[in-house]
Amino acid sequence: MGTYFHSVMLDEDKCKGCTNCIKRCPTEAIRVRKSKARIINERCIDCGECIRVCPYHAKKAISDPFEAIESYKYRVAIPAPALYGQFKSASSRNHLLTALKRIGFHQIYEVAKAAEFVSDATRELLKKNKIKKPLISSACPAVVRLIQVRFPNLIDHIVNLESPMEVAAQIVKEEILNTKGLLPQEIGVFFITPCAAKVTSIKVPYEKEKSYVDGVISIKDIYLKLLSSLGKVTHVEDLEQAGFEGIRWANSGGEGLALGTDKFLAVDGIHNVITIFEEIENERLEDVDFIEALACVGGCLGGPLTVENLYVAKTRIKKFIDAAKEKGIQREDRKGLRSRLAWTGKVEYKPVMKLDIDLEKAMKKLETLELINKELPGLDCGACGAPSCRALAEDIVREIANETDCIFKLREKVRELAVQMMELEAKMPPVLDKSIDQQEGKNER
Repeated sequence: MGTYFHSVMLDEDKCKGCTNCIKRCPTEAIRVRKSKARIINERCIDCGECIRVCPYHAKKAISDPFEAIESYKYRVAIPAPALYGQFKSASSRNHLLTALKRIGFHQIYEVAKAAEFVSDATRELLKKNKIKKPLISSACPAVVRLIQVRFPNLIDHIVNLESPMEVAAQIVKEEILNTKGLLPQEIGVFFITPCAAKVTSIKVPYEKEKSYVDGVISIKDIYLKLLSSLGKVTHVEDLEQAGFEGIRWANSGGEGLALGTDKFLAVDGIHNVITIFEEIENERLEDVDFIEALACVGGCLGGPLTVENLYVAKTRIKKFIDAAKEKGIQREDRKGLRSRLAWTGKVEYKPVMKLDIDLEKAMKKLETLELINKELPGLDCGACGAPSCRALAEDIVREIANETDCIFKLREKVRELAVQMMELEAKMPPVLDKSIDQQEGKNER
């Protein structure tokens, strides 16, 4: 399948070989082998679900170190709207953005501002008749990758527009090139991310060859530095650009509400997303034009690389949404930008779930899989290191596991072997006893 980059990684020293992660992975990308978890690269969508559920913190997300900004002459931070819900000590959005700028950036551009442009373009798409509905938001890269792996029939439903993160990077780079007299390689645009999936989408984009973003720093990694900076700000700069609709994207439902239609559905949490996608495939979802699907519960505020509790963050960001409503920041109309928001590449199906490229061989393997699965206990206990009995059957067919990996099958084999040994022993003549008696007689003489 080629080379894969993933933000989500395993820390083997911390892994205890429990089965929490294999049970929750939406694409069955994790196995436990030799008491350690193993991530199947081609199946992983970097949703971060394993990071959330691991009690030993053995799963982690790799992002760029903060020091990476020093590689560029002119440095720009593009913060995700989720950042606004993380700090109790931030008195205003300008206060927070000023503190962010002071830790080493020359300029700030809000991703929330770019979100408004994406909303405008999505509204235009919804007006067209020759599109497959419901449209599915492309803002969450984990959801797009989920569709690539598990729901290829829904690929044509994806909104083929760049994410607000990419749009923000594109806009700010063009502005700097036109006004600062800098070379492209001197400009570094860094996304402040709440999730691992964004890291992967920057390093290996699925819709184009190269991201407009030069680096990505997690909210967790920047949190303490930014918290300290907040307490040192004496002069607050006017850096706000986005209105309340853009900020609201941090919450589940924020993107849908900005479209001005009641025919939208907002679903968050990767397993809930899977349920809705199954409804679409089975043609049981009616009267819905747009689906906002987010891998994290609560939306980006619930991302695995955030710091604050989701529900506390929701309360805090509401303050910034209300303040933006009162301020009444005017929406900027960039009609010329809309034509450049479309993807330059095409999202393709990744057949990682197929048993074989050859259809005939795949059908035979499927038949074998079903037979093996029927013989397994069906308890889905995870003791074998696979998330379910069916997953174990698949692994056996793929020749990366054995039937005796199932403890129940192993126990059956041991019992059968014990019975066979007993039967064999009963059939054997008492030759050993006779030889012992003869030896004892010799010793007495």
